[in-house]
Amino acid sequence: MIEYQVINPATGEQVASFPVFTGEQVEAGIASAATAHRTWSATAVAERAAGVRRAAQLHRERREDLARIIVREMGKPYLQAVEEVDFAADINDFYADHAETITRDEPVDILGEGSAVVRRASLGVLLGIMPWNFPYYQVARFAAPNLVLGNTILLKHAPQCPESAAALEQIYRDAGLPEGAYVNVYLTNDQAADVIADDRVQGVSLTGSERAGAAVAEVAGRHLKKVALELGGSDPFILLSTDDIDATVEAAVLARLDNTGQACSAAKRFIIIEELYEEFLEKFRAAMAAVEPGDPTSVNTELGPLSSVQAARNLQDQLDRAVADGATLRLGGQRSGAFFPPAVLTDVTPQMNAYREEFFGPVAMVFRVSSEREAIDLANDTGFGLGSYVFTTDQQQADRVADQLDVGMVFINIVAADSPELPFGGVKRSGTARELGLLGAEEFVNKKLIRKGV
Repeated sequence: MIEYQVINPATGEQVASFPVFTGEQVEAGIASAATAHRTWSATAVAERAAGVRRAAQLHRERREDLARIIVREMGKPYLQAVEEVDFAADINDFYADHAETITRDEPVDILGEGSAVVRRASLGVLLGIMPWNFPYYQVARFAAPNLVLGNTILLKHAPQCPESAAALEQIYRDAGLPEGAYVNVYLTNDQAADVIADDRVQGVSLTGSERAGAAVAEVAGRHLKKVALELGGSDPFILLSTDDIDATVEAAVLARLDNTGQACSAAKRFIIIEELYEEFLEKFRAAMAAVEPGDPTSVNTELGPLSSVQAARNLQDQLDRAVADGATLRLGGQRSGAFFPPAVLTDVTPQMNAYREEFFGPVAMVFRVSSEREAIDLANDTGFGLGSYVFTTDQQQADRVADQLDVGMVFINIVAADSPELPFGGVKRSGTARELGLLGAEEFVNKKLIRKGV
């Protein structure tokens, strides 16, 4: 049975295929991770950190090869692919640098005599279920902190990312981690459910769609397993004032088109105060139109193909339905295979499906509002709650708006500002966890109380 395939979205060529694991291979993977946990968790923190730091070095040494793999797998423009490899390396370095911080005892001020500490210990074997849109970054932010903590990893990557999945497993092996500390597994969804149910597996982390998150959470809940979910988003980009409209438009385009628009935390709904609406829309439309899809292997390409022809078809269907429901298409070209030109919609109303949906590709919705209050209410009128962007020259207004947004992240007058030390995650249908930063090491850890008498 073959489910894991590399089909180059730019050319349609099937590059490689990998068979799904047999039952015996799945069992061997779980057993290996469980055995490794006994020794890896007992290994000195400094030694675990050294292994993760070496993995960061190997990311950088192999950056060209790693980048080319994901250009083939999911069509990421080459320079963005290189940047992703570097970011994954930075994440591994961050957790290696902070190994002592995330594992040290936390003293507790007690009311009686004696002492107490919270000691952080690993949970055990964890299953990571990762998506195709950031094949290295997503894995790093899950694997790096948990390996430093002493957990061991079973990693199920997206079916279209088998080569990058294998390359990552090789990196952690070559970094000197023991056999079983990081195990790549090519699983079906049914096999993944069985792995979650296995008594040797202590938790599962998924980054993906709402549907996948609900399915995984259901299985995890049934078996009383810790679960961390990072799901979709329909992030608002709120413009209330600016002293440089051109720079703001440039930021808006980057926030929408990075990774060909295939990012959960991309800006997708542009909420513009009415006195700036017409100028913003005119310049935004022109700037979006100037970015044309191109060969993802070229260093000059900013916008590659979508991850697959089917993804492009699905996005086209969403766009067509929005227009049929009464939205105005201000910009939109002809789809060609997996290549999808930027599109801009206006006049989207709450009665339309598009108002509630996530457009996972280079499609932007632009809304006009008459006040700060209306902007906040519109931004919050969604089931998602991942990130947000607020542009204003009034810092008091920025703080006021940030406090009222129902999201996990607010970026003020800046885009593309993710960094290893900054926690990532959302609320509502956008997920239940935090990754990156010191908070990213808090999801899968046993916070063990140790109380001593006099």
